[in-house]
Amino acid sequence: MSRSLVVVAAGVSEPSSTRLLADQLADAVRAGVSARGEALDVTVIEVRELARDLATVMTTGVPTPALTAAKDALAEADGVIAVTPVFTASYSGLFKMFFDALDPDSLTGVPVLIAATAGTPRHSLVLDHALRPLFGYLRAQTLPTGVFAATEDFGSSELAARISRAGAELAGALVTSDGAVAGFGGPSDLGAPRRSGKATDLGPVTDFADLLRGHTG
Repeated sequence: MSRSLVVVAAGVSEPSSTRLLADQLADAVRAGVSARGEALDVTVIEVRELARDLATVMTTGVPTPALTAAKDALAEADGVIAVTPVFTASYSGLFKMFFDALDPDSLTGVPVLIAATAGTPRHSLVLDHALRPLFGYLRAQTLPTGVFAATEDFGSSELAARISRAGAELAGALVTSDGAVAGFGGPSDLGAPRRSGKATDLGPVTDFADLLRGHTG
């Protein structure tokens, strides 16, 4: 079975460290999915190529064909990698415009690996003070490990280890097993990623009022 991964890279130059990090993360996810016996289809969205399209939809409300194609790809994604450069201590305006243009429910329940790049390690908290709240608002399943890379981090074993760990987490979210014992970690309708598994049948549920009937204290 093939899984679909969409990589959203918001770098503004070519080449860019943001795209480099995005590609390394996608490779780590592909390796993790392949190790689980599945295939992975990867689609990369370069947000800078949609800058005019985003300006058009923000000022007219009319999406362009290129933006519609990007939105459709995300709507069908089993998982997402979202990488932004740090501008003024937060995600870039172009990155935010892209996610503002999505349908509100596009990422509900979708596992998302967040990452950011900057020229200095002083901006590493951007993952927690900016990106996690954004994807929490979009009701995405933001993975525990985010990846931040300052310019000096590229080529280091520490960054490689973080990329490997984050990639393994997303691969695990994309390829889940259906054989879990009911009530002990099996996927559910409420929290499981889209298309990741069947809902666990917990059987009949006793009404809470019946449980309290006759209770005096």
